[in-house]
This record gives sequence, structure tokens and C-alpha cells, in this order.
Amino acid sequence: MKDLNMEQPTEKAVGGRLLYGREHLPRLGLNLSNSTMLRLEAAGRFPRRVRIGAHSVAWLASEIHDHIAKLAAERGVA
Repeated sequence: MKDLNMEQPTEKAVGGRLLYGREHLPRLGLNLSNSTMLRLEAAGRFPRRVRIGAHSVAWLASEIHDHIAKLAAERGVA
């Protein structure tokens, strides 16, 4: 019989949330327009979005937090 326990996601959830939608980003201090995020993503300077539906996107919470930590480290804040 197959084990009924769900497999753990490969990415650790941050604060109980695995994905951040557009509405979560401003609360994290990321007040960027969609066109700015698209441009930064294309340049490799912002985490890439995950398409979760035909008209919906989200970002992996762990990648967003890593991005914020990287920006702080570049600025010299630990």
C-alpha cells in the first residue's frame, strides 16, 4: 500500500507561504510596476514568475526573500 503522506515541497515555505502573488509584494517593500518587474526578470535581476493559471502569476517566497537579502548584502546591511 502506498504511503499516504504528502511529499514535502522541494522549496521550503517561508512563513507558511510557498508563493507570493502581486498583492504580497508591496508588503515586502517591493513596490514595482508589472513592466519594471518584467524588465528586471528578463535581465536576471529579479526572480522569475511562476504561471499558476491562465491569467495568474506568483513568485516563490524563498526566491523573493533571497532577492531581498541579496539587495541588503550589496548595500552592506546584514
